[in-house]
Amino acid sequence: MAFLSAFLSCILLLSLSLSSSSSSSQFADGCYTSIFAFGDSLTDTGNYLSLCLKGLQTYDRFPFIGLPPYGETFFGRPTGRCSDGRLVLDFIAEHYGLPHVQPYFGGENLNLEAGVNFAVAGVPALDVDFHEERGIHFRNNISMRTQLKWFTDLLPSLCKNSSCKEIFERSLVVFGPFGGDDYGNVFFQKSVEESLEDAQSLQPLIVDAITSAIEELIELGVVNLMVPGMLADGCLAITLSFFYTSYNAHDYDPETGCLTLLNKFDENHNNLLQAALVGIRERHPHVSIVYADYYNASLQLYRSSEKFGFIKRPLKACCGGGGPYNYNSSVPCGYSPSQACVDPSSYINWDGAHLTEAAYKWISKAVLNGHFTIPRINSLCNLPYEKKAYV
Repeated sequence: MAFLSAFLSCILLLSLSLSSSSSSSQFADGCYTSIFAFGDSLTDTGNYLSLCLKGLQTYDRFPFIGLPPYGETFFGRPTGRCSDGRLVLDFIAEHYGLPHVQPYFGGENLNLEAGVNFAVAGVPALDVDFHEERGIHFRNNISMRTQLKWFTDLLPSLCKNSSCKEIFERSLVVFGPFGGDDYGNVFFQKSVEESLEDAQSLQPLIVDAITSAIEELIELGVVNLMVPGMLADGCLAITLSFFYTSYNAHDYDPETGCLTLLNKFDENHNNLLQAALVGIRERHPHVSIVYADYYNASLQLYRSSEKFGFIKRPLKACCGGGGPYNYNSSVPCGYSPSQACVDPSSYINWDGAHLTEAAYKWISKAVLNGHFTIPRINSLCNLPYEKKAYV
C-alpha cells in the first residue's frame, strides 16, 4: 500500500506539471456562476426525500430523513439532507457566493442558471441490475447512470438561451463521491468472510464506471470538475456497530479507534480513483479536474477531535437508538425512542452513517483552502466579490 501511494504521488506530480498551465487559466477572470452535482447521500440536498414523498421509488414511503431532528441546526426543519444541517456541497456553494444547489426533484421552478443537484441518497455507482444478479439488493433502480441521464435530458432547457459551452466554462461540476453504497450494501448483506473479497473485486469496476461517466460529461462540454474520494468509513458509527464483534482489538487504529481494515479499503479505492483521474487529465488537458480528498480531510477530525471542537466521543453518533456507538439499525434517528444530542456541533457523527454540519464544515474548509485537493482548488478561482451565504 505504501509503494502504491508513493507511485501514485509521482504520477500525480508529473500529470499536474503537464497540465497546470491549462488548469490555472480556466478562472483567470473570475469564478463559477453555477454548480451541478451528482452523488449519494453525502451530496443529496433533497432528491431522495422528494422521490419518496412522490411515490417514485419503491422502499420508503416516508423516510426518517424527512423527520426532525434532521436539518435542525441550520434550516430549522428537515430538507432531505442526511445531516443536522448543511453538507459539503452547501459550503462549496456558499464559498463561491452561490445559492445552495437545488435538488432536481425539489420543485417545479428550477433556476437552471444557478445549477442543479442530481444526487440521490443510497445510489450505487454500478447499475442496480448488476448488483441484483449478485444477490445484493437496493431500495430502487436509481444509479449513477440514472443521474447522468437526468442531466442530459435537462440540457435542451439548460442551453436554450446560451450555448452549453458558455455555461459549462463558468460552472463547477461536483461529481461524487460514488461507491460507498455499492460497497456498503455488499458489507451489510453478506457475511464478514466473503464481503471484503467481494467488495474488493468491485473497486476497479466502480472506478472504471466513474471514469466513463466523467468522460461522458467532458464530451458534453463540462470543463471544471471536482471529484471527491470516499470518507473514512472505518470511523463511522454504522460500520463500527455492524462489525462490533467481528474483529479483535489489534484491528482498530489505537490513535482513533477506527477500523483499520475498512479505512485501508477506502484508501485503495481513492488511490485507484486518483490514478484514473491522472489518465483523464492527460487525455483532456483543457479540462480542470480537481480531486477532493474527503478521506484525509475527515480523518484529521478523528485524530485531533478536541482541536476541532469535538469534545464528545468522536466515534459516537449524536442521534441514535443506543449501543456502544449510539447506532441501532432498528431505531434510526428520527424514530422513537432514538434521541439526538443537545449540541451536534460537539459531535463528528450525526446519525451513524453521516456526519454533522460541524464536521462537514471542517471538511469543506480543508478542501476549499487547497490543502486536501489535487491540484489546489484555491489556485484555480479568485473570488472577485465578497462571499455570501444563501439559504
